[in-house]
Amino acid sequence: MFNRLHHVAIICSDYPRSKHFYVGILGLEIVREVYREDRRSFKLDLRVGDEYQIELFSFPDPPARVTAPEACGLRHIAFEVDDVQEMVRNLAARGVEVEAIRADEATNKSFTFFRDPDGLPIEIYER
Repeated sequence: MFNRLHHVAIICSDYPRSKHFYVGILGLEIVREVYREDRRSFKLDLRVGDEYQIELFSFPDPPARVTAPEACGLRHIAFEVDDVQEMVRNLAARGVEVEAIRADEATNKSFTFFRDPDGLPIEIYER
């Protein structure tokens, strides 16, 4: 039996740019940052709330993310927020382009998407 989600791992193409995005713009807290010489790779652990982490990796020359049409694999990550409209305003004030807010047909809760520097879709979903 699975207890909970432990972490989500993301490989970025430009480590300083992505670190700035996730820490400086999204405000995630750094848990630890390690440079692994043998892999020529950074690993940055970021806290999301009280339970979950994002692992941000850098590797030399990773292949580009496949986009439209969508391919098999991880589609997006989603963050729960108390107020989608407030989060959209905060992101826009930091220069992040955000899609229009929509209502989930099943729950009637608000949600929307934006993208990280490598085009990874990120959803914000109302609590």
